[in-house]
Amino acid sequence: MIGSVGVIFGETGSHEIKFAVSDPAGVRRTDYVKVWHATDGWVLCQVLSMTRSSDGFGLAEAISEGTGHSVQKNADRIVAKAIVIGARDVQGLLRTPKTPFCPGDRVYPADSELITGTLGLTQGGAYIGLLDGTNLQVMVDRNKLVQKHCSILAMTGSGKSYTAAVIMEEMLEKEIPLLIIDPHGEYASLKQANDDCDIEELCQRFGVEARGYDNVTIYTPANLKVNDYADKVLRLNGRNLKPGEIIDYMGGDLSASEIGLIYEAVGEIRNDRMNYTLADVLREIGSMKSNMKWAVINKLEPLATAEFLADKPTPLEELFAKGRAAIIDMKGVNPDVQQVIVARLLSMLFEARKAGTVPAGIVVVEEAHNFCPERGFQKTTSSDVLRTIASEGRKFGMGLLIVSQRPAKVDKNVLSQCSTQVIMRVTNPNDLKAITKSLEGISSELEEEIKRLPPGVALLVNPDIPMPVMVQVRVRRSRHGGLSAEVSEEEVPIEEPVEEPAPAQEKPEAAAVLVEQPPKKSITESLFHRMFGKR
Repeated sequence: MIGSVGVIFGETGSHEIKFAVSDPAGVRRTDYVKVWHATDGWVLCQVLSMTRSSDGFGLAEAISEGTGHSVQKNADRIVAKAIVIGARDVQGLLRTPKTPFCPGDRVYPADSELITGTLGLTQGGAYIGLLDGTNLQVMVDRNKLVQKHCSILAMTGSGKSYTAAVIMEEMLEKEIPLLIIDPHGEYASLKQANDDCDIEELCQRFGVEARGYDNVTIYTPANLKVNDYADKVLRLNGRNLKPGEIIDYMGGDLSASEIGLIYEAVGEIRNDRMNYTLADVLREIGSMKSNMKWAVINKLEPLATAEFLADKPTPLEELFAKGRAAIIDMKGVNPDVQQVIVARLLSMLFEARKAGTVPAGIVVVEEAHNFCPERGFQKTTSSDVLRTIASEGRKFGMGLLIVSQRPAKVDKNVLSQCSTQVIMRVTNPNDLKAITKSLEGISSELEEEIKRLPPGVALLVNPDIPMPVMVQVRVRRSRHGGLSAEVSEEEVPIEEPVEEPAPAQEKPEAAAVLVEQPPKKSITESLFHRMFGKR
């Protein structure tokens, strides 16, 4: 057994311990350690904080040292505080000891088997990444992701879209249907294999193989001229719409009188024929004598000429099929129109799922704060259906994957339904407050940790894992398409000064040579740029 890294001292309990660190090189903050308990055997703990102090080197000594007077420094001491996670009993249930640990008990580094078994990291099979600081794979149950929803929350540049694609890849590996709402065209690269220059090294480290997914289809609600890399156009039904469906398409921002005109117009048309278009409804309203008709025409006319409404809509069975992913690429589509499309598409899809005409699967909503914003920020037509799926989707096998860089602006009813949360670096106080409200029992240490998470490292909260864990997100199999655009500095010609000949004895200063040397990247920064791109 590896030697101990410390000894428990002082007042002890069964939920938290303090120990004097005897091997500073053997333990760090967030490391997992173990302590032997008389009745429970080896118990897993995690180091939350570490402090270093010295009784012999106080303020006076520091002042003397600062003024140039040499001071005798006494040996300092390091104290670590750790939270007790517990141990599995014979039934496999995780329990914390019912009696406190003993002062004087030794603390050891936790072995891989104890960490994996206690935390339950291998349940399910959706491979998210490595437990931070270890080579242990972290997996979550795919069924739980579908049934109980998932959210990815992070500030810009922390790797949220990259992590979302990792989860999508894991779903595609098991042929789980995906419908991806993609406002910025970030996920089209799922079709292409990862071509990072260091992909072999990264794939070997994380144990994956680079590949593209040919079962991904890109749809555009616009046209193929606007979005030339799309595979197909997305079309929703625009024929024989009921008054309620027309109102839904218009966004619902109508007065009672305006709604009455729509019902009246559709009723008049149905008296003559059952086959009609929005253009027919528009003409019928135009023939009415009410002065209110002009307000309705103004709101209905853009819808009547919209490209995404057609006589032959895209079949839902094509969009949500086993073993396939459909990307709804909203690039080039007005944000208000995006909300209308999402509202109508997800409403029809949810009804189809309840009727059993489409299989169980996951709907991915990127930039979720724009489609289901918190009440008080803005009003959107897509909020209601997303709230409904979040609260009722688990009963019918329709999961949500919510991705947002502004957690404070996401509807709390939607966010609170996400049992699995992947939280990356967040520094905005309002966003942090929203996250801590959605996580029960989050400690102040974890809240501080969220502010300082390096890119590519996430705090994972999952119902199968007894406590939040830090995960280094694995490298993608497919190519990353969410890189930020780089602005190149324009090269400005510089007139070279006429140099006077230097005296023979003078030599160029070494500093002048050092100025032109490019700064070296740290290993962490270099790895981040390889996996997530320069942000």
